[in-house]
Amino acid sequence: MTPRDGPCYTGAIPADATKPPSLPARIASTALFALALLSGCNADAPAPKASLVSPAITQSAPRAYAGLPAEAIDTLALIKRGGPFPYRKDGTVFQNREKRLPGKPRGYYREYTVPTPGERTRGARRIVAGGQPPVVFYYTADHYRSFTRLPDAP
Repeated sequence: MTPRDGPCYTGAIPADATKPPSLPARIASTALFALALLSGCNADAPAPKASLVSPAITQSAPRAYAGLPAEAIDTLALIKRGGPFPYRKDGTVFQNREKRLPGKPRGYYREYTVPTPGERTRGARRIVAGGQPPVVFYYTADHYRSFTRLPDAP
């Protein structure tokens, strides 16, 4: 994969590529490159968009979810609806290698990202759902080090 294959490449090449760029052009291109790096240009991160879940769902969540972040409640609602999910890894098999969840056959558990405000990557928060369709839900805020079993999705 070349740098031109990356998600931030625009395809803009100067017409006279043999002539060295002027100092202002080099400063401008350096500034644009730095801005692209600082803005994330992360292919795995979702584009900023409105919530996929109605605020009414989050506001009407049962008291059992009182300790969960609003994004976790939104993710539970998306799981129940079957998506669409904002991250490409959502719905992939969770291996349970550390055996922190009850033992089940491979493929029983699926993981879903709980977005973290201000985080440019997927962050550490996840919901792991068990069964097809899901019948049991676990929340982790520390990237699988500990889990809290949740009641059924709203």
